[in-house]
Amino acid sequence: MHIRLALSALTVVLLLSGFAASLPRFDAKPKQPNRLPNIILILIDDMGSADVGCYRSNSSASQLPPTPNIDRLAAEGIRFTNYYSAAPICSPSRVGLTTGDVPGKWRITSFLADRKHNRTCQQADFLDASAPSVARELKTAGYATAHFGKWHMGGGRDVDNAPGIRQYGFDEYASTWESPDPDLLLTSTDWIWAKSDSVKRWNRTAYFVDKTLDFLKRNSGKPCYINLWPDDVHTPWVPDEMTLNEFPKGTEKPREFKAVLAELDVQIGRLMAGLKALGVDDNTLVVFTSDNGALPTFQGSRSGTFRGSKLSLYEGGIRMPFIVRYPAQTPKGKVDSLSVLSAVDLLPTFVSLAGKKGSRSPGDGENRAAVLLGKPGVRKKPLFWEYGRNNESFRYPAGRDKSPNLAIREGNWKLLVNDDGSGTELYNLATDPSEQMDVSGQQPKLVGAMRPKLLAWRAGLAGE
Repeated sequence: MHIRLALSALTVVLLLSGFAASLPRFDAKPKQPNRLPNIILILIDDMGSADVGCYRSNSSASQLPPTPNIDRLAAEGIRFTNYYSAAPICSPSRVGLTTGDVPGKWRITSFLADRKHNRTCQQADFLDASAPSVARELKTAGYATAHFGKWHMGGGRDVDNAPGIRQYGFDEYASTWESPDPDLLLTSTDWIWAKSDSVKRWNRTAYFVDKTLDFLKRNSGKPCYINLWPDDVHTPWVPDEMTLNEFPKGTEKPREFKAVLAELDVQIGRLMAGLKALGVDDNTLVVFTSDNGALPTFQGSRSGTFRGSKLSLYEGGIRMPFIVRYPAQTPKGKVDSLSVLSAVDLLPTFVSLAGKKGSRSPGDGENRAAVLLGKPGVRKKPLFWEYGRNNESFRYPAGRDKSPNLAIREGNWKLLVNDDGSGTELYNLATDPSEQMDVSGQQPKLVGAMRPKLLAWRAGLAGE
């Protein structure tokens, strides 16, 4: 009798245990499918490091408008303090980012303009369509790809044979005047903007954000890679109709700059709200950076603690804001001051995050996927830059902001020199990020090791 009751009780316990096991666990987080991330690369035009609030020192904060939405990106992700563009001017910086190579390898040395200008800069008229491309690499990994914004890697003016944007691996695009495929809503005339444009100059960034969100919505079944490259905050500034009427060619005054930067920040906020509304926020990797430094700098305030500006190889021309936000993977509110990153790293890094084992071209960058996901790491390869092959067609900043035309960073050391071997300067960026104290005279062995390496690198680049 007692044995039968004990067995019956045991049976009930087992049945209840099985029933409980079959119930959903409301206290456990449901497993998410292993999805590839959407990747949105936001490339701002001529944004200095101190243009972003969270990168400012107290001394520059009062002169520049707040950027709460961009700051929120950093608060919800990782803010990097040692990221470099590939060049201190737009076209080569974009080529380095797109190809994973130093831009001189593809004969792009300055901003692309008409054929005569390009010849005097010893450069091609456009990026070779056979060059490696982030978008093309990610398409082979199953990504839908789009480019919305400024291109400036060929096309426009009298260059009428530049490859179309699709030839670089993009499924869709909408671009500005300096491209092979300008959007007619933005370019009603043969110039950067006009009163007759359907989308006015001050509404362009909103237009590109709308395009981005629409592309994500229409391609919800697959991962997306999107270049969101507004042409703000590049001069001349046209924040509204009143400014356009008063200054038909735009202005370079602080009041208009502040209005353009404030509107850009609003649109970054719209983008992030849109990602949440689409339900893709958690699985979208957003990278926010700039193509090169600011000009004008308003007495250096837009470059923050750094020396230099756009057109300079001092830090103010090439060390850029760089923020990564990817809620599914990255920690919040982290600052990485150890990892040295470059625009040429983005191609191999994005390829890795897309699940591919490697790109077809090894390139000049490093795979820094672990760094973007929150694990700081020491750089293995040195970084190289060039800008200014002659005094005929290259523009330079005034005074102390004009740098020698070659630079290398290796570890914490940065050496600058002219390509004829003159003008050597050496800085320890760990102790002197503002590049105020040239220690080349105190470090002859280091100069003797770095300078030949830099000059040999320059000698190996393509010429005319």
